[in-house]
Amino acid sequence: MINMIKNNKKLDYLKHPTKKKVLQKFLLVFLVLILYFIFMSYKYGLGNGFLVTLVTWSFFVFCTPIADAGFLLDFPIRLITKIKMIYSEIIVWIIAFSLNLYAFNFNENIYKKTEILKLFKHILINPWPFWIIIFLSGLGTFLSLYFGDELIDVTKHEHRKKYKAHKNKYFFIFTLTIIVLIIFFYIYLLDLTGMHFKIF
Repeated sequence: MINMIKNNKKLDYLKHPTKKKVLQKFLLVFLVLILYFIFMSYKYGLGNGFLVTLVTWSFFVFCTPIADAGFLLDFPIRLITKIKMIYSEIIVWIIAFSLNLYAFNFNENIYKKTEILKLFKHILINPWPFWIIIFLSGLGTFLSLYFGDELIDVTKHEHRKKYKAHKNKYFFIFTLTIIVLIIFFYIYLLDLTGMHFKIF
């Protein structure tokens, strides 16, 4: 029995520094999501609060160069099925796309509930140039999951060869995405004031 416990792979997430970091990240993101859901449900009611939470989650899937939002599904899928997170993220993007398809068709007012969702709608309905954010975020997200899978596959941080080889590329994509997001947020604010800014 003791040997079975020692050999239990799930316990690696409590022992190995790399796996422990992955578990801590998952628990932190999960806690933030739950707290956000509770706040939105208190503010808008359970049904709308749930949808606001899901669509906000999809904003972070599409518009940030890190895999924190998608990680909420990627990590449990990896734990249960052993499927690499870089592959399960494709499912995450399909779910996020489907959520917005539903919201646009059946409850478009949901995008008026928060400032983030107002910005998100503006990004979604203006493919050029705003979808550049989604493209850059996609690159950053999948590269961060490439590193995330490695965190699970190794037991010590010094064994992370993929991260060491590609961390500068990721930092460049991450920085570029943040800069573009800030610029487009500024353009969005100008549009709100009626001072339209044209690109090309």
